[in-house]
Amino acid sequence: MSTRRRAFIGLKARTGRAIFVVIEDLRDVSQPRVLKKGELVLTDPKVAATFQPYHAVLELPWERAKTAVRKTAAIVEATATKSLSSLVRQVASDNVEVCGVGIVGAPDRNLDAIGGPHIRAHAAEGLLFRQVLDAAVDAHKLHRRTFPERDLVEIAISELGRDSDWIKRRLDEMGHSVERPWRADEKSATLAAWLTVAAQSSRRRNR
Repeated sequence: MSTRRRAFIGLKARTGRAIFVVIEDLRDVSQPRVLKKGELVLTDPKVAATFQPYHAVLELPWERAKTAVRKTAAIVEATATKSLSSLVRQVASDNVEVCGVGIVGAPDRNLDAIGGPHIRAHAAEGLLFRQVLDAAVDAHKLHRRTFPERDLVEIAISELGRDSDWIKRRLDEMGHSVERPWRADEKSATLAAWLTVAAQSSRRRNR
């Protein structure tokens, strides 16, 4: 009987979508292998407001806007959960078990402190599209790690015990096994998945 391979998904939140990269855990945390990459849709084409939920209520006072956007945000979350379900099924169909998900996106912040309505709308959407990914992963009861984009490389240096040049070289090399493009978003998603693999490997060693 064959043993199922272990895989981890990395997600990079964007407006209305997420870049995903699936890597295989080869038991050597310095040598994960990319299996596939692509995009998850986080919006409902039948509901225009899901593309930029806070821009759709931009003319409202902020307190009213937060209330008005809840229904749209719920649709975005449901769409994210459905998109992740489809990806997990695709991965599992090749005798691969998804064991965790790493997410990169906007960090939590106090949106009330942002004065400009347009800037605040962009910030709120960045946060929303990351939060719905968190919720989607939690709905699937998968192990999750969430990383603020601006701190991702520093976290990797600390946890992988390597310098940034080595990490960047490895990320470039890992992209050779999949079709282009292999941009910063794909690399960020890969690094999030890689750090999630490394954390689980560390826990296994310390048991």
